[in-house]
Amino acid sequence: MAIDRIDWHGESAEEAGFPNENGGTHIGIYLAWIIQHHLEGEFHQEESAEELEQVRNREITGREFLISMCDEKFWEEDLNPEAFVFTQHYYESHQFFKDYDEALEKNLGLTNTYAAEDTWASYDLIAPIISERFEAWKKSKV
Repeated sequence: MAIDRIDWHGESAEEAGFPNENGGTHIGIYLAWIIQHHLEGEFHQEESAEELEQVRNREITGREFLISMCDEKFWEEDLNPEAFVFTQHYYESHQFFKDYDEALEKNLGLTNTYAAEDTWASYDLIAPIISERFEAWKKSKV
């Protein structure tokens, strides 16, 4: 079963006045963080090595990777085992969405999840929060 998918959010994005693909910006930002921290699944290491490097070099965004390499769907296979357990704790608990929305509102004044632009500047607002949550989660496991 998918963890998240653009089509689960696309209609809501459009109803809020944004393009359908904005329903995947939050997924892409999370996926970019995963890739930047080398937490992607073995499948992508084997099948998407060039595209992983493009994300790491900021040549493409996480949402572009999600669309082109993941068929707009975020699956368990996109993650290594550690990242999957963290994602269950952080992303699937909806804490990621709370952090994401708070960062957008605080830094950009955006009050709609789907208003964020698919840019590395948006990523840079949220990535440190994900990193803090990841480090706290790892410490809690000890």
